[in-house]
Amino acid sequence: MTTQAPENQTAGPNFRTIALIIASAMFMEQLDATVLATALPTMARDFDVNPPAMSLALTSYLLSLAIFIPASGKIADRFGSRTVFSAAIAVFVFGSILCAQAPDLRFLVLARIIQGLGGAMMMPVGRLVLMRSVARKDLVSAMSWLLVPALVGPILGPPVGGLIVTYFDWRWIFYINVPIGCLGFILVTRFIENVKGEPDGPFDFVGLVLSGISLGSLLFGFEMASRPGEGQLAAILVVVGVIFGIGYLAHAKRHPSPILDFSLMRVSSFSTSVIAGSLTRITQGAQPFLLPLMLQLGFGLSAARAGGIIVATALGSMVMKAVAPKILRNFGFRTSLIVNGLIATFGYTLCAAFRPDWPLPLIFGILLCCGFFMSFQFTAYNTVAYDEIGRERMSSATSFYTTFQQLMLSLGICVGALALSGSMLVRSHASPELDDFSAAFLVVTAISLTATIWNLRFSRSAGSDISGHTKGLVKAPGE
Repeated sequence: MTTQAPENQTAGPNFRTIALIIASAMFMEQLDATVLATALPTMARDFDVNPPAMSLALTSYLLSLAIFIPASGKIADRFGSRTVFSAAIAVFVFGSILCAQAPDLRFLVLARIIQGLGGAMMMPVGRLVLMRSVARKDLVSAMSWLLVPALVGPILGPPVGGLIVTYFDWRWIFYINVPIGCLGFILVTRFIENVKGEPDGPFDFVGLVLSGISLGSLLFGFEMASRPGEGQLAAILVVVGVIFGIGYLAHAKRHPSPILDFSLMRVSSFSTSVIAGSLTRITQGAQPFLLPLMLQLGFGLSAARAGGIIVATALGSMVMKAVAPKILRNFGFRTSLIVNGLIATFGYTLCAAFRPDWPLPLIFGILLCCGFFMSFQFTAYNTVAYDEIGRERMSSATSFYTTFQQLMLSLGICVGALALSGSMLVRSHASPELDDFSAAFLVVTAISLTATIWNLRFSRSAGSDISGHTKGLVKAPGE
């Protein structure tokens, strides 16, 4: 059945089912992206290429994301969210099979581009499906389920990748997506309605090209900046990204339906969530990069043992989903984001003080709390962002939000790597030491701490009809 997006959402008994179906597909994508990095040296030997050349397997996927994420909302409006989401899963699985069959690096790069096309549609369209399928009163609970894979995937990726590479063939990294994707395709077809949006103008092909070049260059630039000796190329890519980004902004002002609608930033709750969430994602992007290296290089732990400790953040994320609705109902979005944001940032700041003589259970407990508080922060950001967004702009908003989410996570890796390299340069270290990791953690958390300035700008009544928080709400003039 195909329906137009309704004016008012009605409560459905299966919002957890919908959220878990979408979360499972997104977990498959997030896990795949991080597992692959562990297998690259082994794949390089099989393909008879230098290990640095395998970076093309990562950057080709980023290119596909950069090009197609902005278009995802418009495509979902035209063809229906269920149609696009199920097709995205099918394309991702097909791309995974091609990756597993790759005889050489060139074939793998092409397969990763196809896989990235599916991934680009899954992230924003999955969120759009949730926003259109779940009653507002259930949105916090549903979003907390949805966000778990985004936080768990990057944490579980390295240990799972190490396990597969050590005991199986690297091709199983891609084959494990097949049963998950097939099950997801069936469940999406059965449980999710094919809701379409109202087309608001012609498709923006020029904007798609300009935004694709801009975002692709920026993502590649950030990714290259994290590698030794690639600073000049990274700088060139970032400059190209900025130039085409400026060109896109000039084009978007003239187009009636731009592929990325920056007018959404005039919506108070949305713009505040985008900016504050982006600053916070600097830490979230850097943490999966810095922490495993710190535990292995600084503590001398094996990859398997380090992975067993890092999994604490994933466990904390899963605990969060049960309590997020109650916290937001009692304290509201503004107070929760301010207080929890400070606690979450402080938790990751403690990572700078980790030393080998600390009891491992204590480190595990701190990371468990970090996962809980940071997961709550993103649940709140990703929910309140849509508080003032009308249904007719929901697809544009999800594409816009997801694009910046991906960009800032990549920037987080870049900032973490640059801070680590900068500390090594200042201290004249050829390889990173514990003090260098400490400096890097302090830099990324200091940046995320500035999100508090933007959290203070949220209205006291922001998201009150979503959270159910009404205690002591007195609207200020103009709210």
